[in-house]
Amino acid sequence: MKINRIDHICIAVKDLEAAKKTWEPVLGKPGPDVSYVDEREKINVARYWVGEVGFELMESTSPDGDVARYIEKNGEGMMLISFNVDNTRKAVDELKEKNYPFIPDSRGEIARPFRDCEFAFIHPKKLNGVLTELIDDKREDFKK
Repeated sequence: MKINRIDHICIAVKDLEAAKKTWEPVLGKPGPDVSYVDEREKINVARYWVGEVGFELMESTSPDGDVARYIEKNGEGMMLISFNVDNTRKAVDELKEKNYPFIPDSRGEIARPFRDCEFAFIHPKKLNGVLTELIDDKREDFKK
């Protein structure tokens, strides 16, 4: 498996608007480069480009969402790091052969759809407590 780059880093926050006010002066940005809500993953996201790496502030849109559960267990802070790969499903298959555990979605699927790509989560118990995402996003316009 080849990692192309760090795709993005996610910070779990309770209040996205308050977090934006805190982080934007540090990032030197007047607002996010991209904002979106992902209903399926129950998240509201503000993404900032720091060079070629996305820096995301994420709040849960539901008390039972993954971000809400993460904050309840760990508090606010760095939730995950995402690595860009050529093909998520091939990367998952390769790592499964090496006994890396993955986190399925509510339907039991490992590879989850997002826009024109897929992503998967490696369980943090295998990677020193760090939730790690593999994503095969190829869209350059997502950076704009």
